[in-house]
Amino acid sequence: MTSEELKINVEKALAEIRPFLESDGGNISLISIEDDRKVNVQLEGACVGCSVNQMTLKSGVEMTIKKYAPQIEEVVNVE
Repeated sequence: MTSEELKINVEKALAEIRPFLESDGGNISLISIEDDRKVNVQLEGACVGCSVNQMTLKSGVEMTIKKYAPQIEEVVNVE
């Protein structure tokens, strides 16, 4: 998978999970993909101060991204 294909797949994953975040007043943006292995995202809105955002990031966002792009090893929220 090329870097461009990887980015497209990560965006597809974020599009899948975005409605769930929006329903709680939050959102998520792709910041960057490092070495085709690490995805940097930014949680927005209500997700910023949410006490369960790390759980959301790992169980929801990371799992969905890995479904679309299995080579991704880590998803990190940058503030």
